Amino acid sequence: MLKLDSLKVNYGYISALRNVSIEVQAGEIVTLIGGNGAGKTTTLMAISNLVNKASGTVTFKGTDISRLAPNKIVRMGISHVPEGRKIFPALSVYENLISGTMGNPSLGKEKIESLLELSFTLFPRLKERLKQDGGSLSGGEQQMLAIARGLMMDPELIMLDEPSLGLAPILVEEIFEMIVEIRRTGKTILLIEQNAAMALSIADRGYVLETGNVVLQGRGAELLEDSAVKKAYLGY
Repeated sequence: MLKLDSLKVNYGYISALRNVSIEVQAGEIVTLIGGNGAGKTTTLMAISNLVNKASGTVTFKGTDISRLAPNKIVRMGISHVPEGRKIFPALSVYENLISGTMGNPSLGKEKIESLLELSFTLFPRLKERLKQDGGSLSGGEQQMLAIARGLMMDPELIMLDEPSLGLAPILVEEIFEMIVEIRRTGKTILLIEQNAAMALSIADRGYVLETGNVVLQGRGAELLEDSAVKKAYLGY
């Protein structure tokens, strides 16, 4: 579904990505793990064309989207849930959810209603807080809202950037359970996460990024048992 081939991104004289190549097959959960500054967020931003690429290509379902405008990439079926949630704090939960449909102008009223019901099934607390301002929600609820908003455009691929960041452990488990449920609805997921153990435990495959390079790749379960991954990212 998604292929990055020899992707390079520079920030001035600094190389953020160096020849990064990854693939995501339809129906998979694929995770990118790595420390701060490894290039994880830059990878998602390059896919969405929110940063300039020095070289390399991004292909989605066989189409080169490397130079497409971000809004056109969204309309092709790629949803990007950014780090830090980025909800609209002054809008209600309902208004935040409906704003997500703007990425897909082909959605009709019935489809939007079914997408809302899906959001409420995945995240029941959002239904309870439908009229509250987004800014009044807890951190965990805001993260749920950000993911649900990303699903409201009915994407084929949803990219999640650090969904567990800053959340209590019990909420982290809940978010990861929901990610698995989202895959069960037929979505493909590209997940960036510093909680390597949780990410690899649910991922079909994973890539390890260090200083803008892919240094290791494999099935999630295999990477969980890799000695280098254990030492660098799992703390044992």
